[in-house]
Amino acid sequence: MKIASIIGARPQFIKVAPLQNEISKRHDHLLIHTGQHYDYELSKVFFEELSIPDPDYNLEIGSGSHANQTGRMLMAIEEVLLKEKPDLVIVYGDTNSTLAGALAAAKLLIPIAHVEAGLRSFNMKMPEEINRVITDHISSIFLCPSNTAAQNLAREGIVNRVHVVGDTMIQCLIGVEKKLSKSLLQNFGVTENNYILATIHRQENTDVKERLEAIIRALSNCKLEVLLPLHPRTAKSIRLWGLEDLINSSGNVKILPPLNFIAFTSLEKYARTIVTDSGGVQKEAYYFGVPCVTVREETEWIETVRDGWNVLVGADEEKILHAICSVRPRSSRTVQYGDGNVAQRIVESIEKDFEELRS
Repeated sequence: MKIASIIGARPQFIKVAPLQNEISKRHDHLLIHTGQHYDYELSKVFFEELSIPDPDYNLEIGSGSHANQTGRMLMAIEEVLLKEKPDLVIVYGDTNSTLAGALAAAKLLIPIAHVEAGLRSFNMKMPEEINRVITDHISSIFLCPSNTAAQNLAREGIVNRVHVVGDTMIQCLIGVEKKLSKSLLQNFGVTENNYILATIHRQENTDVKERLEAIIRALSNCKLEVLLPLHPRTAKSIRLWGLEDLINSSGNVKILPPLNFIAFTSLEKYARTIVTDSGGVQKEAYYFGVPCVTVREETEWIETVRDGWNVLVGADEEKILHAICSVRPRSSRTVQYGDGNVAQRIVESIEKDFEELRS
């Protein structure tokens, strides 16, 4: 079977890493990189660190508005699919690359497998929610990270070829955990359990001055040192609205460039608290047992909130500060999300369902 994986953003490089090895054992695996993330720190370094082979195609789409970016991806992906004629297309997560890949395949009547199917924040103002809902409703095989995700699909009438397989990002974390080291902390001037790691990149926060300013003000008023690796979109908004002075005057917020996977994941593991609007980082914090403060009103990883390891605070300065100081989970983490065999379960599920789709 010829399988094409369509990827384009940092989380998808992590998701595809375990699958690349497993699929390639049994099938012809084509990697199509849309170029949604194109900086070295957000793209190439992940291929190097996770031993992912260079993509067969790099479409080099780059940035742009949602419609512009998705439209250009759709045309470029269609051209590759027409040339390569894969039997199956795999899409990952909830980015514009996910949606464009799924639409291109669906129009060409190529079966689609969706890795991370069924996640829902129930906020249709989020571009990611739009992408994941549409993708699920045109996919053929649904590879869910949790029982909750499968239940979400069932409520929408999707019950066939649904598999709870776990999350390949967790398998990837398990694979690299031995490479994570406290010694890396000295490169950032911090010590274990004595700093806050923060990431801000969601459109709802970066594109609204009041929200971004409130988040930065809260981080600036923390007593602990804050490490803030900046997404290019966040850096652009900080410059646009002149928030550099607020950061510089605080003395405790250290701006960092985008980090490679090993460095960032090491900082996650040894942080006292993580402040984020990233779905993947919430899940990774939960895996490492690090309290998480999420600057959103909702999350697709509801188990992390239910178990007390994650607190939703929106962009409210007081709530952010209070949560940073007070979130100290006492309950256990009840959901595993994944193990070392997620990729194997995914490939076996795809093989079984593909035969059913052909018959």
